[in-house]
Amino acid sequence: MSQYSLSKLPKRAPTQVGVFFQQWGLLLAGIVFVLTAYLLPMPGLDAKQQVMFGLFTTALFLWISEAVPNYLTSMLLICGLILTKTLKAKAAMATLGDPTIWLNVSAFIMASAMVSTDLAKRAALAFVLKFGKNAGALFLSFMAINIILSAFINATAAKAALMMPLFMVVSAVYGAPGTDTTNNFARNLVLHNLLMINAGSNAFMTGSGANLMGVALLAGAGVTVYYIDWLAAGLPITIALGILTYVIGVRFIFPLTKEDKEPKLEGGREALQRELDKLGKFKLGEVKAALIFFAVLAIWATDKLHGLNATVVAMLGATVMLMPQTKLIDWNKVDVPWHLMLFSAGAYALGAGLNETKLMTVLTTQLMDSLGMNSMGYFELYAVLTGLFIASHWIFQSKNMRTLIFLPIVIGVAETLQLDVMSLALPVALCINMCWTLPFNAKPNAMLYGCNKYTMGEAWKYGATMSVVAWLLMLVAGGTWLHWLGITPGFF
Repeated sequence: MSQYSLSKLPKRAPTQVGVFFQQWGLLLAGIVFVLTAYLLPMPGLDAKQQVMFGLFTTALFLWISEAVPNYLTSMLLICGLILTKTLKAKAAMATLGDPTIWLNVSAFIMASAMVSTDLAKRAALAFVLKFGKNAGALFLSFMAINIILSAFINATAAKAALMMPLFMVVSAVYGAPGTDTTNNFARNLVLHNLLMINAGSNAFMTGSGANLMGVALLAGAGVTVYYIDWLAAGLPITIALGILTYVIGVRFIFPLTKEDKEPKLEGGREALQRELDKLGKFKLGEVKAALIFFAVLAIWATDKLHGLNATVVAMLGATVMLMPQTKLIDWNKVDVPWHLMLFSAGAYALGAGLNETKLMTVLTTQLMDSLGMNSMGYFELYAVLTGLFIASHWIFQSKNMRTLIFLPIVIGVAETLQLDVMSLALPVALCINMCWTLPFNAKPNAMLYGCNKYTMGEAWKYGATMSVVAWLLMLVAGGTWLHWLGITPGFF
C-alpha cells in the first residue's frame, strides 16, 4: 500500500489514433486556427471575437486530442492570447496567480501531509475493519471512506491510488484474488468505488480542481458560492447516489447471490488487520495533521458566519503543516502537480479572453436560437443542461475541460433568459465529477481498469446505467432538496 504520487501515475499506452495525433496534431491545430480565426468567419462575430473563437477551438482541439500535454496547450494558449492582442500580457499571465490556483496548491500540500503521516491510510483501514463486517457493510464503508477522503483530498487519482490496495485485498477475501480472477462481487466493488471516488468529490466545493474552476467561473459572473452552500446541496445528493447505485449494482447489473456475499479466503480480514498493526500506535504527526485538517474544514464549513476567505484559510493550514516547528512534512515531500496548475492557468486565461471579447454571449444566443431554448421552461432547461453535461463525460477526458466548455454556456443561458444563474449553474456544477463510464474518461478510471476486474463492455454497462440514475436523481433533487434549500425555483 504505497503512497500516491500525482507525478508518477500509470500512463496509458497511446492508441493508433493517439499516435496519429502525436505525429500530426500540431500541424492540424495550426490548420484549425487559421480556418476558424481567419478563413471561415462565423456570422455575428467581429474580428476580435473571430480570433478568440479560433484560439478557443484550437485549444479545445489540442486538449481533447492530447497532441501535446495539456499544460503545454495552456502555455501556447496564453502566448496566443497575447500575440493576437486579445489580452494584455499582464492579464494573461496573471492567471497563474489566481486565488483558485493558490487554493489548489494549498489543498495538495495538506493532502500530501495527510498521506505522508499515514493518517489517511490508518483511517481507511480502521474504517473497513470496524464497519465492514459483511458484504453490504463493506460497500457502505467504502462509500463513507470515499466521501470522507473527498473532504481532504481534491485529486481523484490520489484517492484511487490510496484506495486501490484496500479493495484489491477485499476482492481477494471474497473470491477474486490477484488481477487474473474476478466475480460479480469484485466487479461491483471496484466499479462502485470508481463511481464514488469521482462522485464523492461533488459533495465538497474543494472536492476537485474542476469544482474550484466552476466556482471561479461563477464568481466571474458575479455569483458567490459559499463552501456551506455547496456542502448542503451536494452532500445529501452524493450519499443518495452512493446508496442507489450500490443497490442497483448488486441486485440488477451484476447480481450477488448469497454465496457471493460469503468470504472465500480465510484470514482475509487479518491481512487488513496486519496492515493496520504495522502502523503501530497513533503518532504525534498524525494527531497534528488531524487537528489542522479538521480546523480548516470547520472554518470552511462556517464561512457564511465569519466571511474568512477559503483560499487564505487553506494557505494558513498548509503553511502550518510546512513549518519546521510542526515537523509534519517538508517541501521536498510535497506532491503538487504543477502541470495541472499550468493547465488551470491556461483555462482561466481562456475564460478571461472569452469574457473580454464577449464571445460566449454571442455563441450562447446562437445556440439557444438553434435549439429553441428561448421557448423552454425552467424544468426543460434544467433537464437538458444537466443531462447533456453528465453525458458529455463519455466523450471528454478532462473534467476541467467539460467545466470550461459547459458552465459558461449555462451561465449565458441563465443571463439571457434572466433566470437566477445559481438555479441552473450550481446543479450543473454538482455533476462535474460524474465521469465513471470508460477508462479514458478520467485518471481513476484508467487506474482501476488496470485491476482487470471488469471488461470495457462491463464498464460501459455499469457506467451508462449509473449516469442515467445520476441524471434522474438530479431531476428529483431539483424539484425537492435543491428547491427546499432555495437554489432552484421548483418545477411546478
